[in-house]
Amino acid sequence: MANRLADATSPYLLQHAENPVDWWPWTEEAFAEARRRNVPVLLSIGYAACHWCHVMAHESFEDVSIAEFLNENFVSVKVDREERPDVDAVYMEVTQAMTGHGGWPMTVFLTPDARPFHAGTYYPPAPRPGMPSFKQIIEAVHATWTTRPDEILESASVVVEEISRHAAPLPPSVVDSDALAGAVVSLLGEFDRRHGGFGGAPKFPPSMVAEFLLRHHERTGSVEAISMATTTADAMANGGMYDQLGGGFARYSVDAAWVVPHFEKMLYDNALLLRFYTHLTRVTGSERYARVARDTAAFLLRDLRAGDGFAASLDADTNGVEGLTYVWSFDELGDAAAAFGVTGEPNFEGGKSTLGFVSEPGEDVRAALLARRSERPQPGRDDKVIAAWNGMAIAALAEAGAFFGEPAWVTAAVEAASLLASVHLVEGRLLRTSRGGVAGPSFGVLEDYGCLADGLLALHQVTGSIRWLDLACGLLDTALVRFAVPETPGAYYDTADDAEALVRRPADSTDNASPSGASSLASALVTASLLVGADRSSRYLDAASAAVTRAGLLAARAPRFAGHWLTVAETLVAGPLQVAVVGAGDDPRRASLWAAAVAHVPGGGVVVAGEPSSVPLLEERPLLDEAPAAYVCRGYVCEMPVASVDALVTSLTANTL
Repeated sequence: MANRLADATSPYLLQHAENPVDWWPWTEEAFAEARRRNVPVLLSIGYAACHWCHVMAHESFEDVSIAEFLNENFVSVKVDREERPDVDAVYMEVTQAMTGHGGWPMTVFLTPDARPFHAGTYYPPAPRPGMPSFKQIIEAVHATWTTRPDEILESASVVVEEISRHAAPLPPSVVDSDALAGAVVSLLGEFDRRHGGFGGAPKFPPSMVAEFLLRHHERTGSVEAISMATTTADAMANGGMYDQLGGGFARYSVDAAWVVPHFEKMLYDNALLLRFYTHLTRVTGSERYARVARDTAAFLLRDLRAGDGFAASLDADTNGVEGLTYVWSFDELGDAAAAFGVTGEPNFEGGKSTLGFVSEPGEDVRAALLARRSERPQPGRDDKVIAAWNGMAIAALAEAGAFFGEPAWVTAAVEAASLLASVHLVEGRLLRTSRGGVAGPSFGVLEDYGCLADGLLALHQVTGSIRWLDLACGLLDTALVRFAVPETPGAYYDTADDAEALVRRPADSTDNASPSGASSLASALVTASLLVGADRSSRYLDAASAAVTRAGLLAARAPRFAGHWLTVAETLVAGPLQVAVVGAGDDPRRASLWAAAVAHVPGGGVVVAGEPSSVPLLEERPLLDEAPAAYVCRGYVCEMPVASVDALVTSLTANTL
């Protein structure tokens, strides 16, 4: 049997390469084989760090009898959702419509022309109440396909028609100051006042909503907004979802109080949270938030570096046991137990507990426990490099490195950006993934263009290098042409106009665990409009404004799922703020002005330092009496340049609350 997954660049596909199931990757050849044999397609979608994906693989896909049945009666296709988010999005919509819920592993049955007719998620090896076994499912599908194929084909046509019917973009709706204030009120209604965050268990980190609340507070002084942001930040950082020893956040908490995490760690979560805690430190001055930001950056650099880029995730499991690396018994902690909130009554399985934060145990204690933990078996790592997620990491490390005075973080961001520019960017078009410096086969989707452009723009501001600005603008120009919905200003598809045609061209503007493609594009467009010359500025700003307006109804009806949109809208409503610092690169006075600007510019503002006229924001901005100077512009109206740090800080804080 040919091993078609052996050469994959996806660690998830490689995990299944030795299964007895005759897996195919997602290719036209797989569907041609299904047509030739006149059999249905089993589509199985997951990702490398997914706990229940591992469980189902062990229970069913490693079972020889099940494999023999699948090989005889189906063409089985395995997809890494992180490598093909477009395929995942289309069939997740089907799964949610058919079952009322979604998740991974996702199990979908298709006709040979890729139309879905039955969908589910995890299926156990033996029947459970309300849940058939996987064997029962595949036997039933085979029997129906064999005896009543017309019913299946008709059902598949209905499914495709139904999902296509709901694909139209939302009508425009203005997102102004009143709409933003209304979003805060709506969020208050869903806020968990006891534990922070929104809704009940399971509870995911609301990174983008928290960022919006912080921006809203900066603009309006809203006590409710900053209270929701800080209460959530405290609860997440003090619970077991945050790694109290090594830094970094797990993907979500299984309980409402952030105590017991689902232990997988995702790059996108940690990049978004690093950025949020950095911004929160700037606004509040809190040493606790600064520690969380610093330790999260350390986690990224220590545990998720993959060559010059950043790996996608760490597994929830270690040796097949969830959380094995991270949990402790009361006796193992000894005198440190109280500081981590661990008692004789364990909160996890096997007499173990997750670690929380009650008091500072001391750096030597923390280091000793981390060293002991490093001797345990460690979770697996998905070391593929994803363009969008690396874009988020580049932005977070660039901004945090500048704010905290950590040049090594900025260097890591530059190295990741250089990798993406050399490996992922081919003739102006992005490839989504790479592994070991080898590009994967999948083309970039809209979030790749938006998030990477956003990261490159942050890097341009921190380094002053025109290279990153030029690359970012190239990505934005491509996205505006290739992903736009024709004759519908502000609306975008998630795939390019020349991408592989699926049963539906996906276009989801909802912000979920990470920013939607359209909101990430809008964010980068706003930032770029403040950094480029006048010839392009208005084009980018108009495109961003149209996109935010197109998401206005989503922001009004479901602000929890429009956090990034609301953050972009806050920047637009506040008006652009630009700080240009000119001076020689080796002049300490320029460095002091730069540091003061970084420490005091509110969210959404831009700061660039460099020689006069070296980049667009510094054009026609000379030195002040041959000394470095800072130019502050609000809403395209510029103040007189200043040469002292005190004058710059006064200017930046004069109109803030």
